[in-house]
Amino acid sequence: MTTVATHLFCASSLLVLFSRLAFSWVTPPPLPLLPLPTYSQLQWQQRELIMFFHFGVNTFTDSEWGTGRESPGVFDPTRLDAGQWVDAAAIAGASLVILTAKHHDGFCLWPSRYTDHSVAGSPWKKGAGDVVKEFVTAAKARGVDAGLYLSPWDRHDRRYGHNKKYNEYYLAQLQELLHNYGDGIREIWFDGAKGSNAPNMTYYFTEWFSMVKELQSSINIFSDAGPDVRWVGNEKGFAGKTCWSTINRTSLSIGNGSIVDYLNTGDPRGTDWLPAECDVSIRTGWFWHKSQSPKKLTKLLSIYYNSVGRNCVLLLNVPPNTTGLISPADVNRLREFRSAINTIFSANVAEKCAVTASSQRGGPGAGFGPENVLDDDHLRTYWAPGEGRDDHWIELSAKDDRLRFNVIRIQEAIGLGQRIKRHEIYADGKFIAGGTTVGHKRLHRLTMGVVSAQRVTIRITESRGLPLVSSVGLHYDPYWNPKPKEH
Repeated sequence: MTTVATHLFCASSLLVLFSRLAFSWVTPPPLPLLPLPTYSQLQWQQRELIMFFHFGVNTFTDSEWGTGRESPGVFDPTRLDAGQWVDAAAIAGASLVILTAKHHDGFCLWPSRYTDHSVAGSPWKKGAGDVVKEFVTAAKARGVDAGLYLSPWDRHDRRYGHNKKYNEYYLAQLQELLHNYGDGIREIWFDGAKGSNAPNMTYYFTEWFSMVKELQSSINIFSDAGPDVRWVGNEKGFAGKTCWSTINRTSLSIGNGSIVDYLNTGDPRGTDWLPAECDVSIRTGWFWHKSQSPKKLTKLLSIYYNSVGRNCVLLLNVPPNTTGLISPADVNRLREFRSAINTIFSANVAEKCAVTASSQRGGPGAGFGPENVLDDDHLRTYWAPGEGRDDHWIELSAKDDRLRFNVIRIQEAIGLGQRIKRHEIYADGKFIAGGTTVGHKRLHRLTMGVVSAQRVTIRITESRGLPLVSSVGLHYDPYWNPKPKEH
């Protein structure tokens, strides 16, 4: 071999060696654990708080479930301002608002071509008004996404109870709404609510869902059975202490009261990603009633901890009154609610901590270290422990003063699947909290009140595959004053 050839051979060998070494330095992410959320589901989950507006003839008849025999003449919200509704939602921090375009009474808040039981027959704006249009326009102008509820049960329309005729009618109205009111509808609501004396009726949900996706592919469809978002199984705003985003859709059916516990907890062996939405009203009723007042701030915070803090999105209903406005008392409570959430979570005591872990994937510098749990990305960066280990923990240590907190926040990198089955939390070696699932967010409000500690250790004692923790927080809630336990 000539000298030149030898040099070329050596140079090429070194390049191959260096390329192999360089490649070996990059540790890939762990494999995802199916099922996974869609892009739209991930966007929805990060909303955390969304808002419902129940509005219609029930508002004017002091009812919750209308009879379907109400005259459109009762509907006359003389000061209606959909912009004020959306502003109220924005005050609370909601990024999506949903309107009851039609409730069980069958009265339509838009001038539908397929019925005269609508705003077109009301004195409001001399029959020329369109609540849905004003609602969607106001939301778009304020950068808030819109959603619609179209009740399957219709107590007014004579076609109800005749499967083919009513399903044609319902599909026509569904197309009317999704085609005429822009492409900004991000969630559509279906449910199985109906009275015990209602006529037998088969809803063509498969056809309805297919039509929705054809007209607006990025929309999330809510129902007891998804296909994108599931009901949590109650109207109290509380998810189960265990709450999986995974479930088996083949075990679900809309309007089936026997599955509410399954809906509440989900299923670790579920083959479908179907996260839960917790619906609850700020008042006792879903529609506005003069005799009712908004829930106390402490109650709303309890709902928040047990919905958002249990891997769900909170859907808070705030009903407009007979003038067409959100009542001042409700607006003030929403302002207090958002202020309280900001007060609790705007500061993270853990940010100034040193953070260590039992192990980390790929070793130091691989991009999966425990320091990731303290950055601002709660989805794409995360701590991943090393393979082949059973003892997974992450520890926060105070650098200066002791840590003082009464709320602990843990979040998973759910883009790679929900994994954590059980976890425990210790302060200076003493057990202070524990639970099962984490998911997008788990909040522990400590029953013993404020804790002062030098070290906080979070142990993942059971998981589906490797646990991936994306964020950890230690917070102080000044509104939380637990009663001391009796001995």
